[in-house]
Amino acid sequence: MELTWQRLRRVSAASGLALAASVLCSGQASAHVKWFCAFNVAGQPRGLENVLCPDFEVLMLTAFTMLLFGYVVEWTAIGTALIAALNRVTSGLHDETETIIRATCGFFLVACWANGGVILTPELKTSSTLIPWIQLALAAGLLWRETLVFTAAGLVGLFGYAVYEYGIFHLLDYPIFLGIAAYLALTGLGRNFYGIRPLDIARWSIAITLMWASIEKWAYPQWTYPLFITHPGMSMGFSQEFYMRAAGMVEFTLSFALILTPLVRRVAAVILCAMFIAAVPEFGKIDAIGHAPIIGVVLGLIGDNAASKRPVHLWLGIRNYLTRFKVAISAWDVVLIPTAYCAALAAFLVAYYVLHSALYGTHVV
Repeated sequence: MELTWQRLRRVSAASGLALAASVLCSGQASAHVKWFCAFNVAGQPRGLENVLCPDFEVLMLTAFTMLLFGYVVEWTAIGTALIAALNRVTSGLHDETETIIRATCGFFLVACWANGGVILTPELKTSSTLIPWIQLALAAGLLWRETLVFTAAGLVGLFGYAVYEYGIFHLLDYPIFLGIAAYLALTGLGRNFYGIRPLDIARWSIAITLMWASIEKWAYPQWTYPLFITHPGMSMGFSQEFYMRAAGMVEFTLSFALILTPLVRRVAAVILCAMFIAAVPEFGKIDAIGHAPIIGVVLGLIGDNAASKRPVHLWLGIRNYLTRFKVAISAWDVVLIPTAYCAALAAFLVAYYVLHSALYGTHVV
């Protein structure tokens, strides 16, 4: 019993340290491993019985506790002051969101044309001489609002071609391109999608993209191991196994935070943006080019000062108690955040493993 308690304390401490250190220092973890290391999409992933270990459970508990803390703070006077300060500091980003997204996507497409031989991302190779020129034409379409729909249609077409060449499972890494295409099309037409803003569609596509990518860190941690050799400081003193679990949990949690309330999602966007930018000096122009569209949208999310409704609007007895401390939150809110987080985590894990098993005949456990 004593050994179990000591181990739990050690794991809990390490989990908290890993999460904090990963958020603040792990620019390397944001590099997409398929751009730098050998991989086999059809290979057997790590069994779920190995993924769902005690370390994983403690990391998950730490993660949604931090999310819940941020959510509670948002509905206090401190949260209101933080949002007001964030609005003042990021007013420039808010005013130029469309320009930033169009510019970063244009840079990305021109870079794809200049490098040649790729379909939207570095690992999706092609021998076609036409694809690079299509990408250059799509970049030109970003210059005028009237032609944004043309660029959006082209992105969807390239995504479909990549699915044809590499399979749907591989391209599930990149729904961000469909989200950006929707953003560009709706922006060009000056419309919303049944009341949903174009930026919100892009936000959800980034959240889904990164949550899916985090599962890969748990399913195939060995793909990243060569990076620990070339970048020995990457693990920050933790074992490679534990670091990959923590890095995946950090990525999943920050991605999930993007679909929550304004302060939580904007803080998550700041951290994600810092991680992506911090990885560029370490991994070079490939990382800069590949993450450019995501960075552009994330910058827009940082400056997004639109208010949103809280998840739950029910009055319970606990609300009357909490209002004494100027905390405008109900018991249902407290229950909803961890429940939604765990449901999303379970859904992505099950979807990843079941779909992989259906397509490639691999084992789930």
